[in-house]
Amino acid sequence: MAEVIFMPKLSDTMTEGVVAEWNKKVGDTVANGELLAEIETDKATMEFESFYDGVLLHIGVQKGEAVPVNTLLAIIGEKGEDVSKLIAEAKSEVNVEVIEAAPMKVEVAATPIPAPVERAVATPSSAPTSIAAIVDSNGRVFASPLARKMASEKGIDLGNVNGTGDNGRIVKRDIEHYVPYVPAMGGGRKSFVGVETFTDEPISQMRKVIAKRLAESKFTAPHFYLTMAIDMDKAIDIRTSINEHGGVKISYNDMVVKACALALREHPAVNSSWLGDVIRRNQHVNIGVAVAVDEGLLVPVVRFADGKSMPEIGAEVRDLAAKAKNKKLQPSEWEGNTFTISNLGMFGIDEFTAIVNPPDSCIMAVGGISEVPVVKNGHVVPGNMMKVTLSCDHRVVDGASGAAFLNTFKTYMENPVTLLL
Repeated sequence: MAEVIFMPKLSDTMTEGVVAEWNKKVGDTVANGELLAEIETDKATMEFESFYDGVLLHIGVQKGEAVPVNTLLAIIGEKGEDVSKLIAEAKSEVNVEVIEAAPMKVEVAATPIPAPVERAVATPSSAPTSIAAIVDSNGRVFASPLARKMASEKGIDLGNVNGTGDNGRIVKRDIEHYVPYVPAMGGGRKSFVGVETFTDEPISQMRKVIAKRLAESKFTAPHFYLTMAIDMDKAIDIRTSINEHGGVKISYNDMVVKACALALREHPAVNSSWLGDVIRRNQHVNIGVAVAVDEGLLVPVVRFADGKSMPEIGAEVRDLAAKAKNKKLQPSEWEGNTFTISNLGMFGIDEFTAIVNPPDSCIMAVGGISEVPVVKNGHVVPGNMMKVTLSCDHRVVDGASGAAFLNTFKTYMENPVTLLL
């Protein structure tokens, strides 16, 4: 008897999925536990295995198509079996087994994602300043399989493309934005009239959910902001000493996470969540660390951060960040945060505000360390200051509670030896 497979719910926030790749085609034999397809969720691309033995008789969702959870995905049965009735029933029924996603739902029609559309208008342009594809020891250009396929279809020589992926790897966007280099006569370069082009890219599952969740947070949670300057002189000294003589390496972000975790332990009001009918005061401290990826922002979670050393925190954050950028995070690695940190200091940003990341009630935006004149003991001297801004959901956290938390955080950062105890 044929078995119907529906689009699975692979994470607590997933309301629709995209088939990134089919590993089987209609007519292929499929075994229980064998890889059937790769499915893109709002946070990662995950492998989906078959639960049945048989022959793949029908594919209900084409590669690249976005459909809601519980849409007909495939049918597996015996070779030659008539599945037309099953297809009709699956398309007409509203399956009551769908688990509603929390804290929000994304309502998207089950229609294919359109292919990128290019339009052209005459306008001045300019040639790239350098052409330097990365090649391996065998002379093969370092590029993703999708980029190779797109380059082949467009007749683009990969050797002329600059790679913007990890370690100079050529990826999809490099092919989409590639502009041929046209040298000027006489060996120089000149301005030229070319063709203005742009590409309409489909919105990924990740970007849809980010947009929905942050818009909901911004417009439903009453935000207020508290900014404080931290004297980083002692933090710089102790980090330098640890990195030179401690046998381990720590970053300023590791210090921020540790100090924040210890401060949250003392201020449970900030380590809380708004759940509508109740406010949940979390006794555990799970800190989400925002990581920028190509398609938006992911927030992997360092669990029980208050009980971990700075080297442990650093190693865990690096591992989670690598998984996030490769879309290999598992649901257990991005769920359960009680507080979030967003650090843009390494990008030269002095100060900014962040949007609260539900279900947290607060998020702390961390800027870079700036050398500025400060007054110490009545004298103006050089100092190293770092600004942090706490965004608070006023339904949960009051100004005084937020200020008390920041003062405790400041004490830990300005007396960093306490982070080692």
